[in-house]
Amino acid sequence: MLLLRRSALVILWVLAGLGVASGAVWAATAAGMIKPLIVISGSMEPGIMTGDLLIATKVDAASLVAGDVVSLDSELTNNLVTHRIVRITPVGDGSFTVTMKGDNNAFEDALDYTITGDVWKPSMQLAGAGTLVSRLSTPAVAIPLMIGLVALLGITLLFPAGTARDEDEDEENDDDAPTDDDSAEDSAASATKELAHA
Repeated sequence: MLLLRRSALVILWVLAGLGVASGAVWAATAAGMIKPLIVISGSMEPGIMTGDLLIATKVDAASLVAGDVVSLDSELTNNLVTHRIVRITPVGDGSFTVTMKGDNNAFEDALDYTITGDVWKPSMQLAGAGTLVSRLSTPAVAIPLMIGLVALLGITLLFPAGTARDEDEDEENDDDAPTDDDSAEDSAASATKELAHA
């Protein structure tokens, strides 16, 4: 039981750590500091693979140059498109016209992008993490995980730390308790003393 409880505690601590990390990512995303992006196509392979997780941060549009990989809003899909800049041209009012192309695509994107101010630029890439996040967020996986978490919590509550200590103390007491051999030796010693005094 002690081993079972310790294993449950280790798993709970790992899950708690993941929960804290997820909370930090959610808070940073809600504050507009980062934007997690799951790659859903192979247009940037082999550099960026389908299923990778990108963490994008804001950069000034004026700092971008041809060759940078950025995530820009597409008028065609109404989603962010993460491709490489082929050309960037100042418009004159502080905005820029950007032509992009996926590394694995034969042609440039159908429409140019007009940007100004800050834009999203991937600053971290976690291989395969996007697939993991997608699967964990599906009910078929999330519900069993929650049930398992509740079960682990139940194990730690059913076998509290005090019980484990009591078991250890009982084992120590058993080690210190006199055995039949010890009793026999004590009796023999007492008999020898009595004979010596006789």
